[in-house]
Amino acid sequence: MVRAGQELIRYADDQVILCKTEREAQEALVRLREELTGRGLTLHPEKTRVVDMSQPGGFDFLGYHFECGQKRPRSKSLMKLKDNVRGLTKRNNGHSLEAIIVRLNRVLRGWFEYFKHSYRATFAPIDGWVRMRLRSILRRRRHQRGAGRGWSNIRWPNAYFAKLGLFTMTTARAAASQSPKGAH
Repeated sequence: MVRAGQELIRYADDQVILCKTEREAQEALVRLREELTGRGLTLHPEKTRVVDMSQPGGFDFLGYHFECGQKRPRSKSLMKLKDNVRGLTKRNNGHSLEAIIVRLNRVLRGWFEYFKHSYRATFAPIDGWVRMRLRSILRRRRHQRGAGRGWSNIRWPNAYFAKLGLFTMTTARAAASQSPKGAH
């Protein structure tokens, strides 16, 4: 494919071929199909398709969803993160909040490191959701019911969790997008 002038992004058996026109993409697909058939392999019929990146729909590749010039974590990747966070932030969790945050930070940092190149608006809703989960634990410890919203945001503001060392993706994203001092 590269010898034919195509730009190819590949990881193990997954690949994306970047083309400038639909015609070029269709030709690349035919060439790829022929090449693989000659080696006794076949393309996955549901995963193999030509996508116009300027139109809604997009495609998933290596945990990301690419659409209309943006990349975000795919839905499945986001749900996996939320499942991990839910497991660490159950309301009846008996650990100290500091211990919960230490464990939570490992998960959040790891996920952020992989997805830090996502569209910047991706991170604020996740940070807010994580804090809501922590506020719910605090409410439960005060024998209050319900999710950590409303007055809980005033009782335990974002700065409260920052003091406890909670990793926030929006802060990390802002720091990662700053150019080094003196760089030209």
